[in-house]
Amino acid sequence: MQILPNDQIPVIEHNRSTAPVSIYRVDSQGSALFPDTLAVEEPLEIQLTYGPRSARTTKSITVTMRTPGHDEELAAGFLLTEGVLEDSAQIVRIDAFSEAASSELSSGSTLPASTPGNIVRVELEPDVEVRTATLERNFYTTSSCGICGKASLLALRSVCPPRRANTLSISAEILYVLPEALRTAQRVFDVTGGLHGAGLFTAEGEFVLSREDVGRHNAVDKLLGAQFLADAIPLRDKMLMLSGRASFELLQKAVMAGIPMVAAVGAPSSLAVQVARDFDVTLIGFLRDRHFNVYHGIEHITGHKMSREVSA
Repeated sequence: MQILPNDQIPVIEHNRSTAPVSIYRVDSQGSALFPDTLAVEEPLEIQLTYGPRSARTTKSITVTMRTPGHDEELAAGFLLTEGVLEDSAQIVRIDAFSEAASSELSSGSTLPASTPGNIVRVELEPDVEVRTATLERNFYTTSSCGICGKASLLALRSVCPPRRANTLSISAEILYVLPEALRTAQRVFDVTGGLHGAGLFTAEGEFVLSREDVGRHNAVDKLLGAQFLADAIPLRDKMLMLSGRASFELLQKAVMAGIPMVAAVGAPSSLAVQVARDFDVTLIGFLRDRHFNVYHGIEHITGHKMSREVSA
């Protein structure tokens, strides 16, 4: 097999959320050069402009690696779920732009100038009070941040808006079909196989909205940001469906958006279960192949029969 030099293999040309690339596909029969499609991953800087008209401040509050697209929703969702904003009326405008820059790699190659929209700036109304400590803290949502579970839960309780009693119930039969319904809505996953998905559904199984991203937290922020900008928060009558596992971070975002039920194809973490119990969020994991586990809120799942109990 002839192996092409790196400079002869077609380079990736960005097209927002996907990018074409040439790959060598190897199997038991040999190898061959094939076209493929990748999910784009690029940094997004979120900036915040706030303060009185006479002394406006613009501050960079985070940089996240995301799949381009729905960036304004991502920024809005991030500010909602981190407790910075409570109402979309607090936002004056959201602008996406780029700073022209290029970087030289150690190999001598030069990365192209920043792609359009790698910075999102959210401008707030002058009367919005922004807690500097909230902006400057090392956000507690990532699994690797090094903050203990107790501190994470205390931080969530301090910023969580008041919650009403959980009254959302759903049948097991409806739950069984939701993973495929979410999967069907993942258009970019169809061509890349590399994106997480998050979707909103009603208790009747009606599809509301979905978003995709290389980061599961970004997919949720985009989804919730879209609802936030549409003045649909809190989402007391909707459930959140996740294409992967359920971490503390994702449960925290659900709590901040007022969501009463979260279902995931994968496993929840111990801290995610603790959040579900503390904030009365029905939590379902391993939802696939017509079975699932309920970690909290079994009383909100209808259409099943308790056939036996197994001692721990």
